Amino acid sequence: MWHLLYNSLLLLVSPVILGVLLAKQRCRRGLPQRLGWLAESRRPDSATPCIWIHAVSLGEVVAVAPLVRELRRRYPDTRLVVSTVTETGREAVEQRLEGVAAHRYAPLDFPWVVNRAIDEIRPSLYVFVETELWPNLLRSLRRRNIPSVLVNGRLSTRSFERQRLPVIRDFYRTMLNMISCCLMQSERDAQRMIELGAEQSRVRCTGNIKFDQPIPQAPAGGAVVSKQALGVQARERLVVAGSTHPGEEEIIVSAYQSLCEDFPDLCLVLAPRHIERAAQVVEMVRAKGIAVFRRSTGQTEPLPPSGPRVIVLDTRGELALLYREAVVAFVGGTLVPIGGHNLLEPAVWGKPVLFGPHTDHCAEVATLLLNARGGRVVEDAQDLAQRLRELLGHPDDLTRMGQAAQQVVADNQGALQRSAEIIATFLPPLARPTELEDAPHRAFSRPRSS
Repeated sequence: MWHLLYNSLLLLVSPVILGVLLAKQRCRRGLPQRLGWLAESRRPDSATPCIWIHAVSLGEVVAVAPLVRELRRRYPDTRLVVSTVTETGREAVEQRLEGVAAHRYAPLDFPWVVNRAIDEIRPSLYVFVETELWPNLLRSLRRRNIPSVLVNGRLSTRSFERQRLPVIRDFYRTMLNMISCCLMQSERDAQRMIELGAEQSRVRCTGNIKFDQPIPQAPAGGAVVSKQALGVQARERLVVAGSTHPGEEEIIVSAYQSLCEDFPDLCLVLAPRHIERAAQVVEMVRAKGIAVFRRSTGQTEPLPPSGPRVIVLDTRGELALLYREAVVAFVGGTLVPIGGHNLLEPAVWGKPVLFGPHTDHCAEVATLLLNARGGRVVEDAQDLAQRLRELLGHPDDLTRMGQAAQQVVADNQGALQRSAEIIATFLPPLARPTELEDAPHRAFSRPRSS
């Protein structure tokens, strides 16, 4: 019943979906693959085992990249395919997983499209990141006896409440029980999945694999983002505000302005979550009378050697590395009701982490940072300015807070290996390395909630 209703609605909106894909230039490039087609010359050998990993966009690719590398290490003779929905996801796969996994665009969730994609990819196992559920894809995999594993799963409060509605809950329960195993970030997430109808024996709390992210490195042969590269003097101090959204930049700039007189050596870096907004951010800063330039184009006007300055980081792949240069970091999507972004990127460098109250997408990490005193919540421009003033005026507090944040990362690692071992139990014997085949299979053959 639900399957028929879902596909009827999908068919009704299909002209709109295809129209949007054709209208957006960035979507046209992958349209054949989104419709389930691969080039004939790229059709894989059916005898070679394959793991298909799905990550929606940039954030999910960054999260799952270490796991993909670990799977390559464990299974060197297995094909790895990483699918994404967005162009930023594709770029991240090609940059971070070059020579490790092949990229393809995720198929649209029409029955005939997903069936063709499965025929083309020929996966032995499907792994997907952070609760990206596609009913027809999961159903087709289940009917072909291809196991599917959710890794780093999470359920935000908003999603959980929406999916508990009676009109949706039965459909969601049906989807959840098509999944072979759900590996969740926290006990809260695991319990929510069970409450929504997932069988308890299929749910495990393995932790957040984002804690296992390697230290960011500059791309091979690429320029290293640094204070010098940004035109900032060595004696100056950087506040880096990353992954910001509309409404947040104004608050951050106002807080920065109120600090400039007392801290003339302070420079602000704004890194909007969507870099296509960079021109708008530049105009907003300029309207406040502050010197500003973009990282991608260099200085747009003469900048004073000191005093209020804002740098807009409008390049991809540099934010995680630039946090190293900060004295304190702010992570966006938290002063506006987005749910928050990666709080661990500055923490891994031992930097104090400030964020707003909207942390539903990263609630566990936010709580750990707060409890360890490696992070602090700010409510508005005045509160942000006050917190920065306190920290900048007391270097010892900056150091202690940064060390506490870094310790949170170290204390919570291990999810990657736990996830990899459970994934091993769902691979066919041909794909498993001999030395790992027996023990993990016995230990994890019946995943259950911890």
